[in-house]
Amino acid sequence: MKRSKSWKNAAAQVDRDALYNPLDGVRLAKQTATTKFDATVEVALRLGVDPRKADQMVRGTVNLPHGTGKTARVLVFATGDRAEEARAAGADIVGSDELIDEVAKGRLDFDAVVATPDLMGKVGRLGRVLGPRGLMPNPKTGTVTPAVGKAVTDIKGGKIEFRVDRHANLHFIIGKASFDERQLVENYAAALDEVLRLKPSAAKGRYLKKVTFTTSMGPGIPVDPNETRALTAEIDA
Repeated sequence: MKRSKSWKNAAAQVDRDALYNPLDGVRLAKQTATTKFDATVEVALRLGVDPRKADQMVRGTVNLPHGTGKTARVLVFATGDRAEEARAAGADIVGSDELIDEVAKGRLDFDAVVATPDLMGKVGRLGRVLGPRGLMPNPKTGTVTPAVGKAVTDIKGGKIEFRVDRHANLHFIIGKASFDERQLVENYAAALDEVLRLKPSAAKGRYLKKVTFTTSMGPGIPVDPNETRALTAEIDA
């Protein structure tokens, strides 16, 4: 892959043989952001699980204390009072049968989907459209719920969803390069705590194998997977 000069200069700042602590990883991510726009800071984890086995699937949500730096566009499948509740909470797109048809035909101008339980029988047929994009509503992540207002508020406020892929990798964002160090580290700590809490009892051996920080179009930064507690201690010192 051909790399730009700015990317190569950024990559030269990263010691590939080192394992940075999370604070240094965040600092380096901010320094190596190569885009003219406010780059997203992302985390990739390699987990010691076998996602082919149902009892080793890792999936969940977490409310980042400082948000994501992006206001998610939320679509809600609901009718009547619940549709009005979703609109009042700030949902961007609300509807039922006609909206389901639009999504089935390829409408995808949204970042998250919420549905009331009574409509899931109809929404279920959108699995082939929404599933591969990680957008299918699911009770486990709080996106199939009668409390649509709260779901919309949570998502708009910085709630993220994560799910391990078939290669045992898990990705999530922790903010923008413009965030300060504390905000990024605290967001990472909150997400990491939830991932660790969700460790499957059936998983054997090392659970958190590898951690990498990166920014949009930036180089990967290897972070020590053993650093999981008191991540802001150096900032507080």
